[in-house]
Amino acid sequence: MNDDQSTSQIGGIAAEALRQLIERIERLEEEKKGLQGDIKDIYTQAKSQGFDTKIIRQIVRLRKMEDHEREETEQLLDLYKAAIGMG
Repeated sequence: MNDDQSTSQIGGIAAEALRQLIERIERLEEEKKGLQGDIKDIYTQAKSQGFDTKIIRQIVRLRKMEDHEREETEQLLDLYKAAIGMG
């Protein structure tokens, strides 16, 4: 039997490859947590400078969209607002 971890199979699973993938995910999750903290700090800074963070969040969400998606969303929003007497 081969003791090389890179080729060891446990229940048909390459154990070392699986361990490496899990460790990469764990590292990225830690980085993500740090980045989320940084983003929260920026929103706090924006709020302290008098900006409305709810509106900033909406703008960030809109900027992630493709132009056609954003236009469709805005048209639907206008249509729905008009339907309930808001526009």
